[in-house]
Amino acid sequence: MTTTSSRGRRRAPSRIGRAAGKAAALQKPRVILALLLLLALTSVMLLDGYLRAEVGGDQRVRTGASSSDVPDEILDGGPILTFRGGRATTVSVPDKTIALTFDDGPNPTWTPQVLKILEEYDVPGTFFVVGSMVSRYPGIVKDMVEQGNEVGIHTFTHVDLSYQSQARVTREMTQTQLALAGAAGITTTLFRAPYSSETDAIDNYSWPVYKELGEDGYTSVFVDTDSDDWKRPGVSKIIKWATPEDGEGASVLFHDAGGERSQTIAALPKYIEKMKAAGYTFTTISGAMAEQNGAGSTGGNGVPGAGVGGAAASPLQAAHRQATGVTLYEGKALIAAVTLAEWTVPALSVGLMVVGVAVMGRFGMMLVLARRHHRRRNRRRFSWGPTVTRPVSVIVPAYNEKECIANTLESLAKSTHPIEILVVDDGSTDGTSQIARDAAERLGMTNVRVLRQENSGKPAALNHGVRSARHDIVVMMDGDTVFEPDAVHQLVQPFADPKVGAVAGNAKVGNRDTVIGAWQHIEYVMGFNLDRRMYDLLRCMPTIPGAIGAFRRDVVLEVGGMSEDTLAEDTDITIAMHRAGWQVVYQEHAKAWTEAPGSLKQLWSQRYRWSYGTMQALWKHRKSLTDKGPSGRFGRVGMPLVVLFQIVTPVFAPLIDVFTLYSMIFIDFRAALLAWLAVLCVQLVCAAYAFRLDREKYRYLLMMPLQQLAYRQMMYLVLIHSCVTALTGGRLRWQKLKRTGEVGTPAGVS
Repeated sequence: MTTTSSRGRRRAPSRIGRAAGKAAALQKPRVILALLLLLALTSVMLLDGYLRAEVGGDQRVRTGASSSDVPDEILDGGPILTFRGGRATTVSVPDKTIALTFDDGPNPTWTPQVLKILEEYDVPGTFFVVGSMVSRYPGIVKDMVEQGNEVGIHTFTHVDLSYQSQARVTREMTQTQLALAGAAGITTTLFRAPYSSETDAIDNYSWPVYKELGEDGYTSVFVDTDSDDWKRPGVSKIIKWATPEDGEGASVLFHDAGGERSQTIAALPKYIEKMKAAGYTFTTISGAMAEQNGAGSTGGNGVPGAGVGGAAASPLQAAHRQATGVTLYEGKALIAAVTLAEWTVPALSVGLMVVGVAVMGRFGMMLVLARRHHRRRNRRRFSWGPTVTRPVSVIVPAYNEKECIANTLESLAKSTHPIEILVVDDGSTDGTSQIARDAAERLGMTNVRVLRQENSGKPAALNHGVRSARHDIVVMMDGDTVFEPDAVHQLVQPFADPKVGAVAGNAKVGNRDTVIGAWQHIEYVMGFNLDRRMYDLLRCMPTIPGAIGAFRRDVVLEVGGMSEDTLAEDTDITIAMHRAGWQVVYQEHAKAWTEAPGSLKQLWSQRYRWSYGTMQALWKHRKSLTDKGPSGRFGRVGMPLVVLFQIVTPVFAPLIDVFTLYSMIFIDFRAALLAWLAVLCVQLVCAAYAFRLDREKYRYLLMMPLQQLAYRQMMYLVLIHSCVTALTGGRLRWQKLKRTGEVGTPAGVS
């Protein structure tokens, strides 16, 4: 055994090192920010679902209930119910007077057409609006009020209030008032219950609701005449059914939303002309009450107080109150939040479609290209060229690897290929160097050199090893990794092709018997190795794994060595080799066993570094997008695929789970569950095929459903965390994971 000591001059701290303390201090806030982003996304979706009655929606409608508790004078009274002085009183619309009322709006298609007709005929209307629709289309309500029409509440989500708790009733009214305040700067005292008709339909369940609302100052409005336009019976029947009998006044019901309303739009002008010809005037609910109370007529057709554009103090809009103070600002905040949701959720839906297509496209590409890759590389006549038998140098960077370094050397001692081993101790404080020397001596290995340097990071350790290597091919591995006996021999065979500059090996999880280990084992086999087959066939391999990779020594030096500019030195060097015109290939038969993180905290730390480092490497080599030649080829093919499959798709992939969970809870549990299971089945098929190619045991796939529910969510957060760090300009230092040394020689992990 030969040992040397290398202690070069002290290196100036790198940019990453100088910012390490600051970066560490910023990590916790960035994790919190990543979680807040997901929380905000969920909140926006819940708000949008609430607006569309998907969250908290209640489709129950009460029919056939007894009205024994309702006073007869109310059941037989007029359509306007008040509780002035605590006493229930009904008011009728004066004779030859019509209060046009419209329910369920505003609607962006039909309500503006109704408003235009009312303006043309100088007729006011009373619109009972749904709060969720007001918050989505505030401009229409503002136009409605400015035109001189009156507005009433039709609840926020159009639910039957007789089924709801007092708290829900209060919430429905308050939220609609806030929506009106934000949209038009007003609140209102008018109310019409969804699914209500004439007063004789009041029952023992709805009566307490009307009384409670009456005590709060609301006037409940019913109908005398129903056009039944929602049935779409035809224009003539709508007009006929909306016409009062014998010159009586009436509160007449139409709908400006809630369905296709073209017949209503066609019938309304003819109805107004017919009623005017019969001597009727038109007014609002407040106008009808004022006239009945002797305050004078307020209707259209020359009646005092009529006309468009009346102020809020007009008798036609007497139910309106100007919104001020907290109510006004909360209303504006509600409108702003809903506007955000209205823009965000459709965008997220488009993103979901894109992600879905990308995910399924990736699965399809992996299956097709991996199969082609496997068949091409495993056919009898395939050969890289003459067998490579010359010795190679194996570089093992080590920092505090006392638990693993002996196992690593023991596996290399069984190598079937002639090698020299360079253990580069990067300033370890746990006796790694001595353990390596002792292990080499115990195993009788005379081909081991232990090089020591001040702690400078993994890239510096690898570069030290490359400069010190005696052979033209260097194999790089981690200090916690063990090789199979023929791993080095298999790994270097592609160098028989003079165009090959680097080779990626097949890294496998050795500690796979724990839940976290099994999850990572699935990911390694399916995600990493299946991906590498695809990238190999497309000649755009993005990463040579640090656990097992081989390089032409002179090419490594030619491209500047292992860079310290990024945290993903393996990705960085791989892309640099592509840009220099060298091929990077995947050798599936060169297998190494690595110790994966054993805790969620360590896993987060590792994947965070990987994700952020990959982003750094892609940004560093962004000019390959516009380069010509080999560099341009990677920029045109490899970089878009990496960005799409390793950054964009994973960042937006949570949309699949969020929408699935949302659909399960609020829309259709069965359909959403079946869709999720279908995606899971596709993933299982891909995973099973990947396991078959790697000759792995299928029993680990039993962990895949749980992996999708827990592990994948963590990976989403890690990537979002990395994106936040990149966007905020953070820097990270290389992080050392705690090792246990439980991955022994290959025989122990088979």
